[in-house]
Parts: sequence; structure tokens; C-alpha cells
Amino acid sequence: MPELAVVTGGGGSFAYIVSLFERKKYVDVVGRPVRATGMSITRQKIRQAASTAIPIPPDPLENEKLSQLRRVRSLATGMLVVCFAIFVAARLFEEAYPVLAFVAAFAEAATIGGLADWYAVVALFKKPLGLPIPHTAIIPENRHRIADNLGHFIEINFLAPEPVRQKLEEVDFAALVADWMADRERAQSLAGFVTKLVPQTFDAVENSGLRRFIAARAIEQVEKVEIAPLTAEFLTALSKDGKHQQLLDQILDVIWKFLSDSEAHDAIRDKIRDELPTLFNLFRADAYLLSKVLASAGSLLDDVRENPDHPLRQEFNRFFSNFVRDLRRSKRYAKRAEELKHNLLARPEFKRLGHEVWESLKAFVERDVAMPDSMIRSRLADLFAEVGRQLHHEPGVRADMNRGFVVALSAFVESQKSGVSTFIADQVKGWDLAMLVRLIEINIGKDLQYIRFNGMIIGGIAGLLLYTVGLLAAGN
Repeated sequence: MPELAVVTGGGGSFAYIVSLFERKKYVDVVGRPVRATGMSITRQKIRQAASTAIPIPPDPLENEKLSQLRRVRSLATGMLVVCFAIFVAARLFEEAYPVLAFVAAFAEAATIGGLADWYAVVALFKKPLGLPIPHTAIIPENRHRIADNLGHFIEINFLAPEPVRQKLEEVDFAALVADWMADRERAQSLAGFVTKLVPQTFDAVENSGLRRFIAARAIEQVEKVEIAPLTAEFLTALSKDGKHQQLLDQILDVIWKFLSDSEAHDAIRDKIRDELPTLFNLFRADAYLLSKVLASAGSLLDDVRENPDHPLRQEFNRFFSNFVRDLRRSKRYAKRAEELKHNLLARPEFKRLGHEVWESLKAFVERDVAMPDSMIRSRLADLFAEVGRQLHHEPGVRADMNRGFVVALSAFVESQKSGVSTFIADQVKGWDLAMLVRLIEINIGKDLQYIRFNGMIIGGIAGLLLYTVGLLAAGN
């Protein structure tokens, strides 16, 4: 917890900063009265306050701090008694030993200084001797104002946009993410977490109408795409390195399979028989012609397959090039391609196909993620781990990620800092008063007691100087 300044005075001048530390304790575990500086609180009062107060975590160093406080407080009180005793003794023997007047002046002023600072320390926590003296019991009387000012101080000085941004910029968030994801076990845990959300994600997409929305937007985007130029570019890429000739090879294979089929032979023979005169059929000319046709066709197909420079391949190249050129330039081709696209998208079979693809994808993914050796989960873990490793070698990407983290976290802090201020103020207001006093005394009571030492020393020196100046002035 940041520091809270409380200023008071006594014996001419007195100022001190009361620090509220993070670690606090709630009650004295042995049930003894909780004593602040010059202040005691009974067990009954502690119990009454504890019924509504906010619990304070225990401080493991409390016993040591209490021991130091008691020792220093006893020394300060003892020194005050010694100063008073010296003053009385010096006054008693002053006539016999005139030099003791200086000792008496020092001891008198030291006693007054010690009493004044004792009063100032006590006034922080209670009304000295129970007297209704104004501007005493500073902490109890002003706890709410102190709490509000503390929350406001933290909001303005610690949660201002620029300090927060500068502090966030010191952190390499992307490196932390990269280290975390590069760990195989963490990557597997993240993949497992993601895959567990798959069924809920599918249900959310379907129930929210998101699937229909995505499908509608996808169809809109497809309708905006001009098919003819896109197809021309695809075919141009296909024709590089002669890959389009593989299409011709596939066509030749289909023709060869057709010519090798017995049913196809019968169909061709019947066609030849129908076209030949009856006399020719008597001599089985149809069978002869069929064998010649099949032999010639087979020979042609073999030549085309084996010869990359065959005239038929060259002709196919010209046809392919002309077709691509017409797709790219011809308005008629473009119009026909668009009509074909719209007719395809409008058909119910296309919509059913999209639904079936979605259902198949959903079933496959849900079935896979339910398996202990899920392929998707394994691939996701590999992906996350690889992303983590690659981030270490991409300073530009890490810099962009860090800027994003800084912007996001700065905006979050800016939007929540007023709530933080209110939370801090409410926490301080909710602390039990007795425990608040005990908290302050345990953590800074030792330093407060040293002020009493300083008051006696400074007061004594000031008294001695004043007495000496008075003598000199009287002598003149």
C-alpha cells in the first residue's frame, strides 16, 4: 500500500509521515489489550469492531516488530524520566554549584520537548488524557477523509495514463507468451482447452444464426467475383510447364477405356451395321470395319501418348490458349460464365451440399476431439508450440504484439482506475479502527518513538542556548 502522509504538531513544530504497509494483523493472538502509542484498546472493543471489520492478513514479522517497539518506547520513556530527574537534582544543588544552572536549563527544555512530542504522538491516535482538545485523535477523526484522499492520490499519481503506459512498455509480453506457448505441456493444455470448447462453439454458431449469416455473406462475396477472368487465370497457371497436357492425357485414357469396353464395341458395330448395305452385312463387313476403326483409334491414342510433339497435342495447345484468351476478353464468355454461376448458386442442391458439408465437418471434429488421441488436439498443440518458438525469431511481430498489449491494458486500466480508487478508499474505511491503530503502531511506532528522543535533544539544546543568551543579555 502506498504511503499516507499525516502531519501534526506539538512543542512548536512537529511533522511525520505515517506509512500504511501491505501486511497487517487483525488481533493480538494472546488476547492482550492492543496498545497504540499512548492508547490501549480492550479485548471487548476488539471483538465489537471485528464483527463488522475487514479481516487483515497476519504479518509473520509482527512479534519482532512488537519487541522492537516496546524496547524503544521504554527507552524513550526512561530518558524522559531521567531528564526530569536531572532537572530536579540540578535545581536542588544549583546554589552550591552554579554551573548546574546550565544543566537544569538543558534538562528542563529537554523534558518539555519530550512531553510535547509525546503529546504529538498520542494526538495522532487519541485525545491526550481524554481531554477534548481540538485537532487531536487525527487518524480516528479523519479516517474517511484520509481514505478518500489516499484513493484519489493513487488514481492521479500511480494510475495516470503516461506512467501506466511507460511501465507496461517495460514488459515484453510477447516473449512471455512465446515462452509459455513453446512449452510442450502448456501447448497441449491450451490445445485441450480449445478443443473442449468445440461442441459449445458449434452449438453457439447454429443457435445464434451465425452459420446462416456466414453462408449468406459468403454467397454474396462469391456473386461479386467475376468467374471468367478468375477461371482464365487458373487455366493460365495450369498451362505453365505443360500441366494442361495432363488434362488431355486424362481425356485419352477415358477414350481408350471406352474403346476397350465390349458393350461399346457392340454399340459401334450395331451403328456400322445400320449404315452398311445389306449385302455388306452378309459378308460380315461390320466386324471388319469395327476392327479397323478400333485398331486405328488405338494406334492414334498410343502415338499421342508417346509423342509430346504430336500434332493433336499442338492442336490442343492452340485450343487451350484460344479458350483462355476468350475467357479473359470475350464479353459473351463472361456473360455465360456469370449465368452459369448464378444458376449454380440458386440450385437447392448447392444449399443442401453446403448443409451436408457443415454437418460432416461438425461430426468429424466432435468425434475427433472426443478421442484420447485426437488428431486435431495434437495438431493444435504442435501449432501452438511452433508459434511460440517462431515468435522468438520474429522481433517485428513481437514488437507489434507488445504495442497491442500496451494499448489494450492501458485502456483497461484507464477505464477501471476510478473503481480502483473507490475500492482502496472503501477498504481503508472498512478497516477496524482498533486494528488500524495497531497496524500503524506495529509498523511505524518504533520511528515515532525516535521522534521523542529527537524532541528531548533538540529541546534541551534550544533551552541551553536560550538560557546562555539570557545570561549574556543580563550581563550586558
